[in-house]
Amino acid sequence: MTPDSDTHSLQCRQLVKRFATTTAVDRLDLTVPSGTIFGLLGPNGSGKTTTIRTALGIYVPDGGTIELLGSRDPLAVRGRVGYLPEERGLYPKMKVGEQLAFLASIRDLDQSESHRRAGAWLERIGLAANTHSLTGELSKGMQQKVQFAAAVLHDPELIVLDEPFSGLDPVNTKLLQELILEQRARGATVILSTHRMEQVEALCESICLIHQGRPVLAGNLAEIKAGYGRNTVSVEYRGAAGALADLDGVRRCEDTGHEARLELAPETDAQAVIRAVLDRVSVQSVRLEHPHIEEIYLEKVGRHRAGAAEVAAR
Repeated sequence: MTPDSDTHSLQCRQLVKRFATTTAVDRLDLTVPSGTIFGLLGPNGSGKTTTIRTALGIYVPDGGTIELLGSRDPLAVRGRVGYLPEERGLYPKMKVGEQLAFLASIRDLDQSESHRRAGAWLERIGLAANTHSLTGELSKGMQQKVQFAAAVLHDPELIVLDEPFSGLDPVNTKLLQELILEQRARGATVILSTHRMEQVEALCESICLIHQGRPVLAGNLAEIKAGYGRNTVSVEYRGAAGALADLDGVRRCEDTGHEARLELAPETDAQAVIRAVLDRVSVQSVRLEHPHIEEIYLEKVGRHRAGAAEVAAR
């Protein structure tokens, strides 16, 4: 069933974008449900950033259709969108507070409201003391927080974040997670393009995984994981590192020496694997889980690459 414009913030149908002889986006179908956090995933060079820029009207598509916030013309609704690009989009020689106020003013906020929102956001991101600092003097992580504030200070309906966690330490990563959830709570839709799979697990409700400009997996994240079944045994244990490396029925083992994730081969008896684990190490906890999105991601991209190599070899 195709969602109508009341239920999605972005819909692309058979989207194509080429650069000379390279097809960066190849007949891509993409639907982003309104009011959700949506993960756009894929390896470097897969077409994520090109998809975003084409959908927002920065690039002109070479084929297909785009419907952004109910409009077939992305530029007509750009005031309702907030965008954090992967590369820095700030003026390094402007003071931080002045820069945010200026960016608010070009979003049709009056001078008083622009300065009020700039100050409020600098307080929220922990940079109130840097109001009069030049943006170029800030660390990479500080600049990233300023850029996030710039993307959201006009309360956009759709927020597009391209690698927003770049340069952030764990404390500020947690802060940005909270800010993204706050935006979703006020009713905004968030598109999150990232290679940080732990952030996808923590934040996203739906995803689209693209490879070579085409979708290879899309849908509700919980339903996707459920479709793989509980095929992973997660163990916390005491014992020799590598003690769980050669268990029958385990096709991949990630073992830190204290924790292990054992991905089971198809048709493997999970209970038999758990009994074998108990025989080898002193177990503190053991759980049968759905795979992490990173494991699904690696499997899907690996299959897609293998299929493409097979076709090329014919």
